[in-house]
Amino acid sequence: MSLINPLAEEYVKTYSTSLDNLLSQIETDVNQSHSHAHLLSGSIQGKFLMFISEMLKPSRILEIGTFIGYSTLCLSKGLIDEGLIHTIELRTEDAALAQNYFNMANRERSIKLHIGNALDILPTINEEWDLVFIDADKVNYVNYYELTLPKLKKGGWMLVDNVLFHGQVLEEYIKGKNALAIDEFNKHVANDNRVEQLILTIRDGITIIKKL
Repeated sequence: MSLINPLAEEYVKTYSTSLDNLLSQIETDVNQSHSHAHLLSGSIQGKFLMFISEMLKPSRILEIGTFIGYSTLCLSKGLIDEGLIHTIELRTEDAALAQNYFNMANRERSIKLHIGNALDILPTINEEWDLVFIDADKVNYVNYYELTLPKLKKGGWMLVDNVLFHGQVLEEYIKGKNALAIDEFNKHVANDNRVEQLILTIRDGITIIKKL
Protein backbone atom coordinates (compact mmCIF):
# COMPACT_ATOMS: atom_id res chain seq x y z
CA MET A 1 0.00 0.00 0.00
CA SER A 2 1.39 3.40 -1.01
CA LEU A 3 0.79 5.89 1.80
CA ILE A 4 2.26 8.95 0.10
CA ASN A 5 1.04 10.40 -3.18
CA PRO A 6 4.12 10.45 -5.48
CA LEU A 7 3.15 13.92 -6.74
CA ALA A 8 2.96 15.21 -3.17
CA GLU A 9 6.33 13.62 -2.39
CA GLU A 10 7.93 15.28 -5.40
CA TYR A 11 6.33 18.64 -4.54
CA VAL A 12 7.64 18.43 -0.97
CA LYS A 13 11.15 17.64 -2.20
CA THR A 14 11.05 20.51 -4.68
CA TYR A 15 10.23 23.11 -2.04
CA SER A 16 12.32 21.71 0.83
CA THR A 17 15.95 22.68 1.41
CA SER A 18 18.29 20.10 -0.05
CA LEU A 19 20.79 18.19 2.03
CA ASP A 20 24.52 18.79 1.59
CA ASN A 21 26.50 17.46 -1.38
CA LEU A 22 27.82 14.35 0.38
CA LEU A 23 24.38 13.24 1.60
CA SER A 24 22.92 13.89 -1.85
CA GLN A 25 25.71 11.82 -3.40
CA ILE A 26 25.16 8.99 -0.90
CA GLU A 27 21.46 8.92 -1.78
CA THR A 28 22.27 8.76 -5.49
CA ASP A 29 24.92 6.06 -5.06
CA VAL A 30 22.73 3.84 -2.89
CA ASN A 31 19.70 4.15 -5.16
CA GLN A 32 21.81 3.19 -8.14
CA SER A 33 23.83 0.33 -6.71
CA HIS A 34 22.58 -1.05 -3.38
CA SER A 35 20.25 -4.05 -3.41
CA HIS A 36 18.43 -2.73 -0.32
CA ALA A 37 18.15 0.90 -1.41
CA HIS A 38 14.58 1.01 -0.09
CA LEU A 39 16.02 1.02 3.44
CA LEU A 40 17.53 4.48 2.94
CA SER A 41 15.79 7.23 4.90
CA GLY A 42 15.74 9.61 1.95
CA SER A 43 16.13 13.37 1.78
CA ILE A 44 12.82 14.40 3.39
CA GLN A 45 13.15 12.11 6.37
CA GLY A 46 16.86 12.92 6.52
CA LYS A 47 16.12 16.62 6.77
CA PHE A 48 13.53 15.89 9.47
CA LEU A 49 16.09 13.94 11.52
CA MET A 50 18.61 16.73 11.05
CA PHE A 51 16.15 19.41 12.19
CA ILE A 52 15.16 17.41 15.28
CA SER A 53 18.80 16.95 16.23
CA GLU A 54 19.62 20.60 15.60
CA MET A 55 16.69 21.70 17.76
CA LEU A 56 17.63 19.41 20.65
CA LYS A 57 21.41 19.94 20.43
CA PRO A 58 22.08 16.54 22.04
CA SER A 59 25.28 15.40 23.71
CA ARG A 60 24.61 11.68 23.28
CA ILE A 61 22.59 10.03 20.51
CA LEU A 62 21.88 6.33 20.05
CA GLU A 63 20.92 4.91 16.66
CA ILE A 64 19.85 1.28 16.28
CA GLY A 65 20.16 0.39 12.60
CA THR A 66 22.95 2.30 10.82
CA PHE A 67 22.45 0.84 7.34
CA ILE A 68 25.00 2.83 5.27
CA GLY A 69 25.18 5.81 7.64
CA TYR A 70 22.90 8.29 5.89
CA SER A 71 20.57 8.84 8.85
CA THR A 72 23.58 8.78 11.19
CA LEU A 73 25.14 11.72 9.40
CA CYS A 74 21.85 13.60 9.44
CA LEU A 75 21.45 13.07 13.18
CA SER A 76 25.07 14.03 13.85
CA LYS A 77 24.49 17.54 12.50
CA GLY A 78 22.92 18.68 15.77
CA LEU A 79 25.52 17.29 18.17
CA ILE A 80 27.11 19.76 20.54
CA ASP A 81 30.90 20.11 20.55
CA GLU A 82 32.38 16.90 21.97
CA GLY A 83 29.01 15.22 21.39
CA LEU A 84 28.87 11.59 20.29
CA ILE A 85 26.47 9.33 18.42
CA HIS A 86 26.65 5.56 18.97
CA THR A 87 25.22 3.66 16.03
CA ILE A 88 24.73 -0.11 15.70
CA GLU A 89 24.70 -2.12 12.46
CA LEU A 90 24.37 -5.89 12.12
CA ARG A 91 25.63 -6.29 8.54
CA THR A 92 29.41 -5.94 8.18
CA GLU A 93 29.31 -4.83 4.54
CA ASP A 94 26.89 -1.99 5.26
CA ALA A 95 28.90 -1.03 8.35
CA ALA A 96 32.08 -0.79 6.28
CA LEU A 97 30.31 1.42 3.75
CA ALA A 98 28.94 3.59 6.56
CA GLN A 99 32.39 4.03 8.13
CA ASN A 100 33.75 5.13 4.77
CA TYR A 101 31.05 7.80 4.52
CA PHE A 102 31.74 8.92 8.12
CA ASN A 103 35.40 9.36 7.22
CA MET A 104 34.50 11.31 4.07
CA ALA A 105 32.36 13.63 6.20
CA ASN A 106 35.17 14.04 8.78
CA ARG A 107 32.77 12.72 11.42
CA GLU A 108 34.80 9.74 12.61
CA ARG A 109 35.48 11.39 15.99
CA SER A 110 31.82 12.11 16.70
CA ILE A 111 30.40 8.78 15.48
CA LYS A 112 31.08 5.47 17.23
CA LEU A 113 30.07 2.54 15.01
CA HIS A 114 29.27 -0.79 16.65
CA ILE A 115 29.04 -3.91 14.47
CA GLY A 116 26.90 -6.81 15.63
CA ASN A 117 23.59 -7.71 17.24
CA ALA A 118 22.06 -4.71 18.97
CA LEU A 119 20.51 -6.90 21.67
CA ASP A 120 24.03 -7.93 22.70
CA ILE A 121 25.67 -4.54 22.22
CA LEU A 122 23.15 -2.25 23.95
CA PRO A 123 23.82 -3.51 27.50
CA THR A 124 27.56 -2.85 27.01
CA ILE A 125 27.20 0.88 26.22
CA ASN A 126 27.41 2.94 29.39
CA GLU A 127 25.74 6.18 28.33
CA GLU A 128 22.67 8.29 29.05
CA TRP A 129 20.84 9.27 25.89
CA ASP A 130 19.38 12.63 24.89
CA LEU A 131 18.00 11.22 21.64
CA VAL A 132 17.40 7.67 20.37
CA PHE A 133 16.52 6.62 16.82
CA ILE A 134 15.26 3.08 16.22
CA ASP A 135 15.23 1.81 12.63
CA ALA A 136 16.23 -1.85 12.68
CA ASP A 137 14.57 -5.29 12.54
CA LYS A 138 10.91 -4.81 13.40
CA VAL A 139 10.42 -7.97 15.45
CA ASN A 140 12.71 -6.56 18.14
CA TYR A 141 11.27 -3.05 18.37
CA VAL A 142 9.72 -3.69 21.79
CA ASN A 143 13.02 -5.18 23.00
CA TYR A 144 15.02 -2.20 21.73
CA TYR A 145 12.53 0.18 23.31
CA GLU A 146 12.72 -1.51 26.70
CA LEU A 147 16.51 -1.73 26.61
CA THR A 148 16.96 1.95 25.76
CA LEU A 149 14.15 3.73 27.64
CA PRO A 150 15.78 3.30 31.10
CA LYS A 151 18.93 5.00 29.73
CA LEU A 152 17.01 7.81 28.03
CA LYS A 153 17.23 10.96 30.12
CA LYS A 154 14.07 12.34 31.69
CA GLY A 155 12.65 14.69 29.09
CA GLY A 156 14.69 12.89 26.43
CA TRP A 157 13.36 11.95 23.02
CA MET A 158 13.05 8.79 20.95
CA LEU A 159 12.26 8.55 17.22
CA VAL A 160 11.02 5.24 15.80
CA ASP A 161 10.77 4.58 12.06
CA ASN A 162 8.39 2.47 9.94
CA VAL A 163 5.55 2.53 12.48
CA LEU A 164 2.95 2.33 9.69
CA PHE A 165 4.89 -0.43 7.89
CA HIS A 166 3.77 0.22 4.32
CA GLY A 167 0.19 0.64 5.52
CA GLN A 168 -0.08 -2.99 6.60
CA VAL A 169 -0.94 -2.01 10.18
CA LEU A 170 -4.04 -0.28 8.80
CA GLU A 171 -5.53 -3.49 7.45
CA GLU A 172 -8.47 -5.11 9.23
CA TYR A 173 -6.54 -8.36 9.57
CA ILE A 174 -2.83 -7.67 10.02
CA LYS A 175 -0.60 -10.33 8.49
CA GLY A 176 3.15 -10.91 8.39
CA LYS A 177 5.57 -10.97 11.29
CA ASN A 178 6.90 -7.45 10.70
CA ALA A 179 3.51 -5.77 10.50
CA LEU A 180 2.32 -7.70 13.55
CA ALA A 181 5.48 -6.68 15.44
CA ILE A 182 4.99 -3.02 14.55
CA ASP A 183 1.34 -3.14 15.62
CA GLU A 184 2.42 -4.71 18.91
CA PHE A 185 5.06 -2.01 19.37
CA ASN A 186 2.60 0.83 18.70
CA LYS A 187 0.18 -0.59 21.25
CA HIS A 188 3.00 -1.16 23.75
CA VAL A 189 4.06 2.49 23.60
CA ALA A 190 0.47 3.77 23.70
CA ASN A 191 -0.07 1.85 26.96
CA ASP A 192 3.18 3.01 28.59
CA ASN A 193 2.60 5.73 31.21
CA ARG A 194 6.33 6.55 31.26
CA VAL A 195 6.07 8.38 27.94
CA GLU A 196 4.01 10.57 25.63
CA GLN A 197 4.01 9.82 21.92
CA LEU A 198 2.91 11.16 18.56
CA ILE A 199 2.83 9.25 15.27
CA LEU A 200 3.65 11.33 12.20
CA THR A 201 2.81 10.25 8.65
CA ILE A 202 6.26 11.07 7.30
CA ARG A 203 7.39 8.47 4.75
CA ASP A 204 6.52 5.12 6.38
CA GLY A 205 5.47 6.64 9.70
CA ILE A 206 7.68 8.02 12.50
CA THR A 207 6.74 8.03 16.17
CA ILE A 208 8.12 10.80 18.37
CA ILE A 209 8.31 9.69 22.01
CA LYS A 210 9.08 11.89 25.03
CA LYS A 211 10.16 10.32 28.30
CA LEU A 212 8.25 11.81 31.23
